[in-house]
Amino acid sequence: MLHGENCVHETYYEILSVKEDASYEEIRNSYRSAILHSHPDKLLNSSRRSSDDEKFLKIQKAWEVLSDAELRVVYDNDLRSSRHDGITADEISIEDMSVEISGEEEEGGEVIEVFYQCRCGDYFCVDSSELGTMGFGLVRDGGFVRVKRLGAFVASVVLPCGSCSLKTRVWVDSDMKISLQDDDQL
Repeated sequence: MLHGENCVHETYYEILSVKEDASYEEIRNSYRSAILHSHPDKLLNSSRRSSDDEKFLKIQKAWEVLSDAELRVVYDNDLRSSRHDGITADEISIEDMSVEISGEEEEGGEVIEVFYQCRCGDYFCVDSSELGTMGFGLVRDGGFVRVKRLGAFVASVVLPCGSCSLKTRVWVDSDMKISLQDDDQL
């Protein structure tokens, strides 16, 4: 189960009834079996129609992510992140963070850093290159920094404080944006 925001979510592996180290073939076979048993055209009992439709859509989404090698890597990283250091001081949205844009990266692009102040006075922070390795992209768009995400599912990143032992979980959804607040950052 994936825990977050005071609710429990089934993982895509649980939806398809496969282990997390399952091969593509195992995932495909489980998907085919699950889709045959939950397809709306095969189910005649209309009293449970909405829950059956929801189950069918969950199976479709799980297959969409787990059958694509790139999306699966990003999803697996999200699962590990959500399980690792599960106790956090705060849970915030990436939109609650502040942005700092600094010099040029070696590849010729800007380094964009997002940060959030900790209770101790220091910061939880991460930069665009680190987020890139986690499947996120930060792109300046006028007075905003847009967050792009491989896949459309919500993910989280656990960030440690620079000074104390506190950690915060940052929730990220595809196409979020962070406002640039100071003109000197532009």
